[in-house]
Amino acid sequence: EKQWGRKCTELPAFIIKRLPVRYTYDNNYFNDRFQGIPMGGYTKMIERMLEGIEVRLGVDFLKHRDEYEALADTIIYTGPIDEYFDYSEGVLEYRGLHFETERLEEENHQGVAVVNYTEGDIPYTRIIEHKHFEFGTQPVTYVTKEYPKDWKIGEEAYYPVNDVKNLDLYAKYVKKAETISNVIFGGRLGEYKYYDMDKVIASALALVEKELA
Repeated sequence: EKQWGRKCTELPAFIIKRLPVRYTYDNNYFNDRFQGIPMGGYTKMIERMLEGIEVRLGVDFLKHRDEYEALADTIIYTGPIDEYFDYSEGVLEYRGLHFETERLEEENHQGVAVVNYTEGDIPYTRIIEHKHFEFGTQPVTYVTKEYPKDWKIGEEAYYPVNDVKNLDLYAKYVKKAETISNVIFGGRLGEYKYYDMDKVIASALALVEKELA
């Protein structure tokens, strides 16, 4: 309820079901054998994926749509699907996040990479201590507190609100998307889906197999 800003009865059940319920002292987030981030972080993984490919940063695809769509026969669009269609059917809802990062003059702050705070009277949902993802040995540490917040157009969209109202609205955009043969909508924003990282990578690999088959 703290993260989503609404009562649990107003949320779809899959949001809670994505995490296992245990009656043990296993404090892992999932039951997966490997959990965390890729070795070296996502930056190295993405750099390898984009090796030899032209990359343009700091540009707005939608403001120069004709120019960019003329560069290729097929476009993979991973931005908000409602923004692609100029919000013609309405605005999809998201939850936003606010981050506060600080340097602490200590070698270890919490002993693990992530600790979740579910208490209602604590404003942040988790503290991330980055060095523990790859067991850093630096004499200082950096921690990030993650705060949930309401979202509005123009801000970074993090979590799609997959309730009945928004899914019905998304279905209208899917029908519009189906009329465009040269654009593939993907990712959390393009598919309006609450993906975990392993699932979104698997979805991308499946898409590649399908398109290149």
